[in-house]
Amino acid sequence: MLHSFDQSYGKTAAPPASGEPTDEQLMEGIQQGDEMALAALHRRHRALLRTIISRMIYDDHEVDDLVQDCLVDVWRHAANYSAAKGHVIGWLVTLARRRTIDRIRRKTAYARAQNRFRDEISPEFEGHTGADEVAGASDRAEAVSRLIARLPEAQQQAVHLAFYRGMSQRQIAAHTGIPLGTIKTRLELALRKLRSSVLAFGELHEQPQVAA
Repeated sequence: MLHSFDQSYGKTAAPPASGEPTDEQLMEGIQQGDEMALAALHRRHRALLRTIISRMIYDDHEVDDLVQDCLVDVWRHAANYSAAKGHVIGWLVTLARRRTIDRIRRKTAYARAQNRFRDEISPEFEGHTGADEVAGASDRAEAVSRLIARLPEAQQQAVHLAFYRGMSQRQIAAHTGIPLGTIKTRLELALRKLRSSVLAFGELHEQPQVAA
């Protein structure tokens, strides 16, 4: 739940300069749709959020992206904030941590999905040098993309979500609103067609043996 705040940061947060609105007052403005209040909150705590995120992700570009994602979360979920549940800064830190953990999990899932996809498809490429010619300059990724593009649209969607976005079959079903059984069937059919297409490409481009 987004209201599970990190209280430790709230206890140590520096007070705003004299005459400036408090974090709580800025949140009240954000809850009323005040974009200036959001910008002020961002300026005040951006450095801290970058520090929190950079402890888990070491790419500066990704850190900046995640800070912006947190800003969007604050705007979208401002109604979830309640001063009675904790300080604003604790809430921001919780959002930042969860956003970062989600990013790490997606990256890990994506890497695993790529490995699964390679394990499913690559064996059929290994025995057929002709498939490399179709891909152009031994570019297997392009060859696979072309094969995927020939699948029915529904199967393309399932393959894209499973192998390029790293979603599980249950996540795909929840994301698309399509029954889990249908998702499983589409993925099975897609992989079967991809294997067959890879084999067909290999046979098509194999050079005939010249009799002695």
